[in-house]
Amino acid sequence: MPIVDTSLADVAALLRDAHDVTLLGHVNPDADAIGGALALGLALRARGADVRVSFARPAELQESLRRLDVEGLVVPPGKLPESEQVLVAVDTPAVDRLGVLGGRVEATKRAGGSVLVIDHHPSNTEYGTHNVVDVEAEASVVVVLRILDELGHELDANIARCLYAGLLTDTSGFRRASGDTHRMAARLVDAGAEANALSYELLDAHPFAWLPMLANVLSGTQLEPDGAQGLGLVHAVVTRELASDVRFEEVESVIDVIRATREAEVAIVLKETEPRTASQCWTVSLRGKSAIDVSAVAKACGGGGHRLAAGCTIDGTADEAMAALRKALADAPRL
Repeated sequence: MPIVDTSLADVAALLRDAHDVTLLGHVNPDADAIGGALALGLALRARGADVRVSFARPAELQESLRRLDVEGLVVPPGKLPESEQVLVAVDTPAVDRLGVLGGRVEATKRAGGSVLVIDHHPSNTEYGTHNVVDVEAEASVVVVLRILDELGHELDANIARCLYAGLLTDTSGFRRASGDTHRMAARLVDAGAEANALSYELLDAHPFAWLPMLANVLSGTQLEPDGAQGLGLVHAVVTRELASDVRFEEVESVIDVIRATREAEVAIVLKETEPRTASQCWTVSLRGKSAIDVSAVAKACGGGGHRLAAGCTIDGTADEAMAALRKALADAPRL
């Protein structure tokens, strides 16, 4: 269990004494970030602490995750207090992934507070005063559950639901889960997590508008059999126009459709977002099957992630973005 820097006992001692806690997820938080933050937040509130959960963007929590926030812990950045005793960053490997809320890290340190980083990304920069990073954990919620166990906090259905959501999504529906993680999932189901309902809401449910969007995206999807070092590359583009009638969740789901391509080791989806310095900007999802470290590709383009699931942001046209990704793929290490 390669947990770095801070022992679970020290983290539990920090949280036992905490009376004012802000928990942050990364920008565009997924079920692992929000589920982990909410699970720990619910436990700390039950122990008597003042707790809130936030993230820099988008303005609201995505629809499929809202039912996890049963006690209304999620607040917009503008409603956060000026400072807090303990700041917790969940599933966020670097300060810049906190967006405009990143400044709270140094502000908390300067004020004499503690910054706890809970994560599982190999690219984590250990920017907290306390860092608990397990790069072999399939999800950050795995680490959160270990902390809850160290605190001696009993699981209830609301906490179990949040933790299960993170496990479910970060393991691609348990396809990449170890035996220990399956046993953890069973424990969460026994505590009240509704496996069937959560799987449907987080992985399967889409509005009808998703179908024409997906049809248009797939019609332009390209397969490069010689790409990705000869192992095959499949890639698709989701423009802002195509995504105008669907939720964030629908756009994010495209990568899970095209990654099923048998002839491609690597799948890439470019998702157009608000421009930064160029006329166009793309958030990029990368997935690998088993042979290429796509985190190295993402890192070469300013991002990061895991060996088989990573992401980055690239300015320029779609063709320019793909050219940069192809170059990085050519140099990526084999697994």
